[in-house]
Order: sequence, then C-alpha cells, then structure tokens
Amino acid sequence: MKFLGDMGISGSTIQWLSTQGFPARHLRNLGLQKLPDSDILRLAREENEIILTCDLDFGTLLAHSKDSLPSIILFRLENERPENINKHLAIVLNNFKIELLKGCIISVTEKKYRIRELPFNP
Repeated sequence: MKFLGDMGISGSTIQWLSTQGFPARHLRNLGLQKLPDSDILRLAREENEIILTCDLDFGTLLAHSKDSLPSIILFRLENERPENINKHLAIVLNNFKIELLKGCIISVTEKKYRIRELPFNP
C-alpha cells in the first residue's frame, strides 16, 4: 500500500508511515499544495495511492465519480495531532487492509471507524 498525504495531514505522519515500511509522500513535498481536490484524486488513482485527509470534499467527489479507487482515509478526530492520527492510522492499517486495497472510504473518529465500499451505490 502506498499513501498520499493531503495538506491537513502532518509530515510527521508521512514519516511515520515510511518507518513502518509504507511508501508515502505529501502534497507539500511534491510542490502540489494548491492542486485541486479532483486532481489529487486523479493523481492518487494513477499512482495507486491511498489518500490521507481531513477534508470531507474528497468523499463527495469520489461518490459522484462512481470510481472504485483511490481509497481514502478520512480523519474526523477532535485531536488531529500527528501522534493521535498515527495511533488511529495503525488501527486502520491492521484491521482494514483488504478493504483499502479493494476501494473504500474509511471515516475515522475517536470512537469509531466507518467503512463505505466503493463505488457508492445509492
């Protein structure tokens, strides 16, 4: 699994993923911090990356696209410090690898992990 960090994700989380053996990169390090969300989705799909974000817009865009990839991990945490995001990310990676590879959006809160398979079927 490879990851792409959106602007709301700390570089520390990208570094943490790398220490865990996952290829990970951040929009800021790529010079793409102003890239529109639709282009970020396209980039992640082309590079087979999972998007890490705190931005709800990605779920809406992906739902309208009817695509099955890229997967998105959407953090909706009260505490968005890197240590807390990393803790929840570790749980997601340990428990939902198959879902992430098939295509899904995982919404992460302090108490719950909600998974929606892609593509959405209204």
